[in-house]
Amino acid sequence: MNSYSFGRSETLVKFAQRLRLADQHNNFDVLDDSSKVKDSRIQDSDAELIPLVGLKPSRAAVLICLFEDERGHLRVILTKRSSAMSSHSGEVALPGGKWEESDANDVDTALREAQEEIGLDPSIVEVVTVLDPFHTKRNITVAPVIGIIWDKRAFNPVPNAAEVESIFDAPLEIFSSKIYSCVQDENRRQEEREWMGYKYLLHFFDHQDENKSYVIWALTAGILIKAASVVYQQPLLLKSVGLHSGTEVAIEDMYTLLLPSV
Repeated sequence: MNSYSFGRSETLVKFAQRLRLADQHNNFDVLDDSSKVKDSRIQDSDAELIPLVGLKPSRAAVLICLFEDERGHLRVILTKRSSAMSSHSGEVALPGGKWEESDANDVDTALREAQEEIGLDPSIVEVVTVLDPFHTKRNITVAPVIGIIWDKRAFNPVPNAAEVESIFDAPLEIFSSKIYSCVQDENRRQEEREWMGYKYLLHFFDHQDENKSYVIWALTAGILIKAASVVYQQPLLLKSVGLHSGTEVAIEDMYTLLLPSV
């Protein structure tokens, strides 16, 4: 994982202020049971709820932990899950996991899981906003929590070997709206998928870090695309691929159809 010795900067302060003012729900409280059932269903582009029969709803949170590198660019901390994990082994993920009864809210969940997985001390993370939740096929509502590390030197990564194979970081900018240009480069690609008659685009990002190769995709990619749009104040629209010909669908609605879950 790259090491940077730069602390608080004017640029990072501006990013933090922008995020605090972002038009997000900013409600850190855990939803009550009735709300969980409603929010944990998959939504189509018309915001109609599609019930998931037989799947118990649950809630989770992930931490989008940002810091500034030596060139003034924002980077996000990511993990590669252990190959011993029972689900999504070896895949890239944001630090995070399912809500526990001891968690007062989504922020508590994200920070607790980050500490357990990568040794991130919650006291060095300043939470600036919580994005609107994502909903997976497996009836899990995932709340993305955005936090900032002002001084990267304060973070000494300690991976939990039972859950995490490696810890690395990537530029947040690679997930910005420029991915929707007509020209595809060798580090990103997209595939058309279908689930329950709904077609959607699944994005893949290839990333190199310290001579290691990672593929960032599925729910993690969708969350980071959304985060980049908020941070950089860029539009977040793409053409639909079969829902309604000729319409535009917000990408957060498309990513509710993603198969993988946390």
